[in-house]
Amino acid sequence: MRTLDDLDVKGRRVLVRADLNVPLDGETITDDGRIRASVPTIKALTGAGAKVVVCAHLGRPKGRPTPGLSLKPVAERLAELLGEDVAFATDVVGDSAHGVVDALGEGQVALLENLRFEPGEESKDDAERGAFAERLAGLAELYVGDGFGAVHRKHASVYDVPRLLPHAAGGLIVAEVEVLKKLTEDTERPYVVVLGGAKVSDKLGVIANLLAKVDRLLIGGGMAYTFLKAQGYEVGKSLLQEDQLDQVRGFLNQAAERGVDLVLPVDVLAATGFADDAPYDVVEATAIPADREGLDIGPKTRELFAAKLADAKTVFWNGPMGVFEFDAFSAGTRAVAEALIRAEALTVVGGGDSAAAVRKFGLPEDGFSHISTGGGASLEYLEGKTLPGLAALED
Repeated sequence: MRTLDDLDVKGRRVLVRADLNVPLDGETITDDGRIRASVPTIKALTGAGAKVVVCAHLGRPKGRPTPGLSLKPVAERLAELLGEDVAFATDVVGDSAHGVVDALGEGQVALLENLRFEPGEESKDDAERGAFAERLAGLAELYVGDGFGAVHRKHASVYDVPRLLPHAAGGLIVAEVEVLKKLTEDTERPYVVVLGGAKVSDKLGVIANLLAKVDRLLIGGGMAYTFLKAQGYEVGKSLLQEDQLDQVRGFLNQAAERGVDLVLPVDVLAATGFADDAPYDVVEATAIPADREGLDIGPKTRELFAAKLADAKTVFWNGPMGVFEFDAFSAGTRAVAEALIRAEALTVVGGGDSAAAVRKFGLPEDGFSHISTGGGASLEYLEGKTLPGLAALED
């Protein structure tokens, strides 16, 4: 995979596919982690005299301009972080984009409007996607892929454009791949994976693949209740995927056969409803009342999970242990994060809600070995899938 060192960028227009898909409250960015992660590559290019054209997506506008999903607030925050102006194009490949790009001088930066305002970006029709890719590639002379959070998508800006221009991987993607290789090749043991989040179905492939690789698999969050139900326990009104029970029973059997320590919650916070101020009791995980729903792991489980992480040498964590957005049900997720900080290990936070939780709690980001910018991409890599965006950069 070529890197920035393999490109002569001085005086040339470089299209950078970044991941700037940040959460917004109106026009206020509530977590700028992905923007900050994109800054080093952009600065490296401007420092080398490139004319940098950044492109990215935001949300799911489904191929049309959508109020509230403009990248303009992102352009403003990116300018603050870079300490220099960022010209903003009000379209992707139209008159505004061409005008803004043509006006760039060496070391200057522009940001195009939301890629997903264009139907060709996500089109499953190769011809439509390819036609849009040609128009996007026409804005630049070189391409740098740096949006790790999108590399598992076969989208025009990720998959097709690098096939049309001389290309390289940006520093963020290089760093992400180096870390993921440590999770899949010659991994130092004990190797512990912590999985949470809402649905088992979102992680079927990665669980199946990891059962052949890990020493311990800790399951929390909403997906834990499907595991508990598969063992025959009452889970009340907790999140449950009944259509996955047979699959989960298979995972439990495989773990036993392979000697993998698959660890489930032993107690939970069982609430009367889904709300931050909902009354709750701490109950055994095997005896959740029929009229309650589990919204977080309990104190005994926090201690158990911390103990299972204490001697680990490699840890991957993806998914919260409860509804961490509600302060009353955030202690389990915080406990896992703090256990990773204490561990003398390679600790990788697998993006998404896990990374958001670290920042919500105000925990030191340098307390972890790596915080990924792509939860979905990380999971698919660990699942053993070919990621289209990485494949395109390797060609």
